[in-house]
Amino acid sequence: MRRIRYDRPGGPLFMEEAPVPAPAPGELLVRCEAVGVTLPVVRKVTEAAEPIALGGEIAGEVVAVGEGVTRWAPGDRVTGLCFGHGYADFALLQDAMASPIPDTASAVDAVTLVRSGLVAYGALDAARPEPGETALITAAASGVGHLTVQLARIRGAARVTGAVSDPAKAGFVRALGADEVVGYGDDSWGEPADYALDAVGGELLTPALAALAPGGRLVAYSSGGGTIQAYDLLVAAKSVIGFQMARIARGRPALYEQWRAELWRLFTEGSLRPAVHGEFALADAGKAHETIENRANLGKVVLIP
Repeated sequence: MRRIRYDRPGGPLFMEEAPVPAPAPGELLVRCEAVGVTLPVVRKVTEAAEPIALGGEIAGEVVAVGEGVTRWAPGDRVTGLCFGHGYADFALLQDAMASPIPDTASAVDAVTLVRSGLVAYGALDAARPEPGETALITAAASGVGHLTVQLARIRGAARVTGAVSDPAKAGFVRALGADEVVGYGDDSWGEPADYALDAVGGELLTPALAALAPGGRLVAYSSGGGTIQAYDLLVAAKSVIGFQMARIARGRPALYEQWRAELWRLFTEGSLRPAVHGEFALADAGKAHETIENRANLGKVVLIP
């Protein structure tokens, strides 16, 4: 089979031939039809001290199951988060991380909606939104962010502000339902928000926190790190909440499935509209990474093996 990897920090990515893996106990072997490219994986390639397996969101058909797997059989269509080599023709998926793909949805729909949607839904839930409150969404045009903008509106936000890296993204974000779009470098991020969902981290934490109204909540779910001064929280009784999807998937599987079912329901009824920036051939994984590194994507970036 074909597989994408790299052999030194920073890349470049290249394609190689590799044996098709065999599923261990509790694993599924999936023929990949679509692979979602995520910012955390892109960052690991550029920042990790040693090369890693390029994992991430995959969707496709089960071709074999390991010992102890009873929920799935060859021919089932599944999606989930792969922790090993996912940029490949075939990938291994842990039983607990697999979810079914409805008959009415494609593999591209699945990698665009499920994992990114779960992160968006979970980060929003962590903010404890109340109907009529106002929301601020950073990385509003990203694979997660464009779903977060829509979900905030669905959950009753009276006003949604999207923050983006490039003013050229404003039209896309407004079409998702945002009332206002601001740039990261703008002097003002509009009217103070009741809660902010930050997917960027780093230096952006400071303006995101400053954009909150007194008593506002900032949910940080970025892999970008960053530091916040305790005094900045105290002066206006603001709070910061950390959110990690893996903790929900592993520790609260019933809630994970509840959120997943709700995402598919919203998708099926047309309330939630996942957007695909581009579908790249597996051999063009490097170009897909460059698109995200350059913050050029409007919606999800997908690889097609």
